[in-house]
Amino acid sequence: MKNKAELINHLRELFSSQSLAVLATQDRGEPYGNLVAFAATEDLKHLLFATTRATRKYNNLTKNPRIAMVIDNRSNREEDFQRAMAATATGVVEEIGAPDRDHFVKLYLAKHPYLVEFVTSPTCALLKVNVETYYVVSQFQNVMELHFNDFK
Repeated sequence: MKNKAELINHLRELFSSQSLAVLATQDRGEPYGNLVAFAATEDLKHLLFATTRATRKYNNLTKNPRIAMVIDNRSNREEDFQRAMAATATGVVEEIGAPDRDHFVKLYLAKHPYLVEFVTSPTCALLKVNVETYYVVSQFQNVMELHFNDFK
């Protein structure tokens, strides 16, 4: 990847090809990781995921909304050292409420229509990561950064 426009296109391709991400939260300095079904907004400023409010991840997020989320396309093969790409997004999470919830639920369900009952349940929180920075690694050691201001 030679420039930011190319990197943004690669991020869009990565995000559209992958359904799951690893979400990292913490509570009192103790890290915690989860697999989550995610979706990205077209401008890449936000990543969406859903969880019930009775989960450890939700509890952690209410105490500390700063997160890291990792999305990658590895296949667990030797070729990954040259071909795999991983993006780590860092930012702050907020629960999506009215009036924006319907818009973001539609965006999330466009990618994950099989989660309609889960996402529309009254116990489910739809959460939005306000991305501050993407750290993107490709070809095992090529690292690029995109900061939130780069998307304006």
